[in-house]
Amino acid sequence: MDKTHSPRHITLIGAGLAGALLATLMARAGWRVDVHEKRGDPRLKGYEGGRSINLALAERGRHALRMADADGAVMRQAVMMRGRMVHALDGRQQLQRYGRDDSEVIWSIHRGDLNITLLDLAEQAGANLHFHHRLESVDFDASVARFVDDRDGRRIESGFSALVGADGAGSSLRAAMMAREDLGERTEFLDHAYKELEIPPAADGSFIMEPNALHIWPRGHYMCIALPNDERTFTVTLFLPNEGDPSFASVRTGAEAKALFLRDFPDAVPLIPELEEDWEANPVGLLATLYLDRWHLGGQAVLLGDAAHAMVPFHGQGMNCAFEDCVSLARHLQATEDLAAAFAAFEAERKPDALAIQEMALENYVEMRDKVDDSGFLLQRELELALQQRHPDRFVPHYTMVSFMRIPYSVAQHRSEVQRALLVRHTTGRGTLDQVDWAAVDADVASTLAPLVDAAP
Repeated sequence: MDKTHSPRHITLIGAGLAGALLATLMARAGWRVDVHEKRGDPRLKGYEGGRSINLALAERGRHALRMADADGAVMRQAVMMRGRMVHALDGRQQLQRYGRDDSEVIWSIHRGDLNITLLDLAEQAGANLHFHHRLESVDFDASVARFVDDRDGRRIESGFSALVGADGAGSSLRAAMMAREDLGERTEFLDHAYKELEIPPAADGSFIMEPNALHIWPRGHYMCIALPNDERTFTVTLFLPNEGDPSFASVRTGAEAKALFLRDFPDAVPLIPELEEDWEANPVGLLATLYLDRWHLGGQAVLLGDAAHAMVPFHGQGMNCAFEDCVSLARHLQATEDLAAAFAAFEAERKPDALAIQEMALENYVEMRDKVDDSGFLLQRELELALQQRHPDRFVPHYTMVSFMRIPYSVAQHRSEVQRALLVRHTTGRGTLDQVDWAAVDADVASTLAPLVDAAP
C-alpha cells in the first residue's frame, strides 16, 4: 500500500475512560489505533478498576462525548444533579442550585458503566483493544513497547509510532518516560483521605432521598457526600483528615465509624444499614495532586488526563478535564504530520488549564466542607446570583464558568478571583442584600469585568 494512504498509527496505554474516548476519536478520524490495558475486559468479567464509583459529568465532558457520538448512550445511564443538598447537624436540608434552572445541571454517572459504553464505541469505531497487557518497559530507541500478561507471565512486544499514556495517576508509561528523561514529577498528598460506603434503595426499590442532588454533610474540617446512581442507590464518600480527632487515625473500626456518624451525621445513619461492614471492607483512598514540568518526549510519547495532571476530586472535573484533553490532542494530531509538534502544541494549550483546575479543586474542598453553611458565604452567593441577572454578559458565577461553559479553566480561574474580591468588597459588614449599594456594585462590575464569550477551541 502507498504509504501516503496508510492510516496513521497511535498506541494508547490504558483503556479507562480517557483511553477509550481518545481511541474512538482517533479511529473515527481514520487512524489505526491499538489500546493496551493491564486489566481484563470489563465487558466480560465485570468492572474492576478505580475506587471512585461515581463521577460528575459536566458540559466539558458532554461536549467531548458529543464529538465521539457517545453522548446519547452515556446520558441514558446518568442521573441529574441540580445542586448541593446541604444537610445541617440538626437534620435541616437546603438545596443550593448549581445554576439558574434545569438547563444548568451536572450528571452523576457510574464509572464502570461509562467505561463499558466507551469501550464498545471504541471497538465499533475500529480500535484494536488488547486486554491483560501490562506495560513493563519501553525501548524508545527501537520504538518497541513490552507488555506482560499477569495471568501467565507471557511477554508481548509491540512496535509503535507514538505512545499515549491514558493509564491514570500511577501511569506505567510516565514511569518509562521518566527512566528516559526527567519530567519534573512532583506529587503533593492532601492531609485528608476518603472511604466509600453505600446507601441502598428504599424498600419499594425507589431512591430513599432526593435523587437529583449531590448530598453534602459539611462539618468544618471534614465532610460526607452522597451521589445518586441509576440503580437507585447512593455512593457515600466520607472525607476525613489523616491525623487528629476525628481522623482515619482515630476512627479505625466499623464500630468507631458508627459512633462518628451517630455524632456528626445522625440523619445519614438510618440510610446506611451496612455502615460498619462497608467500613471494614472498603479501603482508605489517598488524595493527591500530580504536577509535571513536561508531558511529552518529542514525538514518541505523550501523557494526558490523570497520567499528566491528577487532581483531588472536589470540583468533579477530573474526568471532564481528561475528556477535554482527548479532544485537544485529537485536534492537534489531525492538524499536522509532525507528532512532536502536535504533542508540544497539545501540552502548551492544556497545561495552564490543568494547573488552574488543580488549584480550583483544592480550593473547592474548603468551600464544600467549611463554607456552604456559612452566612457570609451564603450572602456572597445571593449577590453572585443577583449580579448574574443584572449583568449576564459580564458577571458569570464561578461554578457556571467551570461546569456549564467551555472557556479555558485558566480564564475561569482568573475571572473567579476578580469576582470573589468584588463580592467580598460589597458584602463585608452587611447582613442582607437590602444593604448593598447597587450603583456602586454595578459600576464595579462594569469597570473590572469585560464581557465573556464561551469560545472554547
